[in-house]
Amino acid sequence: MEINFVTKNPHKAREVESILGNIGVSIVHAPLTIHEIQTEDINHIVRDKVLKAFTQVGRPVFIEHTGLYIDSLQGFPGGLTQVFWDKLEAEKFTELFGGLNNTSLIAKTVIAFCDAKKVYTFEGTVEGNIAPEPRGNKDFQWDCVFIPKGFEETFAEMGEKKNDISMRKKAFDNFREFLVSEVL
Repeated sequence: MEINFVTKNPHKAREVESILGNIGVSIVHAPLTIHEIQTEDINHIVRDKVLKAFTQVGRPVFIEHTGLYIDSLQGFPGGLTQVFWDKLEAEKFTELFGGLNNTSLIAKTVIAFCDAKKVYTFEGTVEGNIAPEPRGNKDFQWDCVFIPKGFEETFAEMGEKKNDISMRKKAFDNFREFLVSEVL
């Protein structure tokens, strides 16, 4: 079975192939631009985006959206993380939030899959803290500022080890389980 993964980010496409493993599903990278609605509600974003993607692709398709939920900002920016990050980037982000008394946050990935009949969603979360300064490679956005709970390193410093514990891994584990039990 072929499933299209709509993402502009080639890092995500490679990471997803690695996480899903060999389950009899061929992942086709579809680097389409899908206009995202702007809301804090990540479930609303992924549902809208996967339906738009399905309209463009016309075949089974999935998308994923990851957001940061900062405790001291009552869970903001959530679904608006990309806009937030694009404005601040690593240095300004850690300058504003890395020195607070409460640096707790949650990283959440939500995957939406559309098979032409229904939209399914799968979630994964990781608790963590904001690093006092960016550390590690900055290629994968906020990985350089996110320290998962129980670790000293940022996701960026972990390298491939990140794929064993990330919110994306947890969400894709749930998606894989669904594909194996319900689709294949």
